[in-house]
Amino acid sequence: MKVNGNTIKPGNVIEHKGGLWVATKTSHVKPGKGGAFAQIELRNLKDGTKLNERFRSSENIEKVILEETPHVFLYKEGENLIFMNNENYEQINIDINLIGDQSAFLQDGMNVIINMYNDDPVSVIMPETCVEEVVEADAVIKGQTVSSSFKPAVLKNGIKVMVPGHIETGTKIVVRPSDCTYIEKAKN
Repeated sequence: MKVNGNTIKPGNVIEHKGGLWVATKTSHVKPGKGGAFAQIELRNLKDGTKLNERFRSSENIEKVILEETPHVFLYKEGENLIFMNNENYEQINIDINLIGDQSAFLQDGMNVIINMYNDDPVSVIMPETCVEEVVEADAVIKGQTVSSSFKPAVLKNGIKVMVPGHIETGTKIVVRPSDCTYIEKAKN
């Protein structure tokens, strides 16, 4: 199925340069000159090699149709992540490298979609957002305006994110796992 180049999200699998590639990171760039494009980090499903590609919005890319099955994250065991199928309750082991940096956001009981190709797991699609607790946040510098000042913070899972000045240690925030960005303060 042909899709627009800027609609690819982390976890999507595409056919590119004669192989199957999974998108691990995406960022949309709008340069001052020229057209917008999507900068996509790809990982080969067979050998694990990585590739950075730019796709213009006018380009059509062959997206591979995979069997999507809902799973629940159970626990981590060494370098393996254990998931349970929501429909038949079978457990599946997935190498942590299949998810990459987003694995830090996995929480017990989290619902994910596992994409299967010929009965092999090829990618894991994380939820759009998740709630994390801030365990370390820099103090606000006096005189900075609230609307434009972001400061570094460390989440409970060890990931660093930029947050607004009013976020303090112990605050729960909503984060987008695909690019580790702050969305909003979590509603209690």
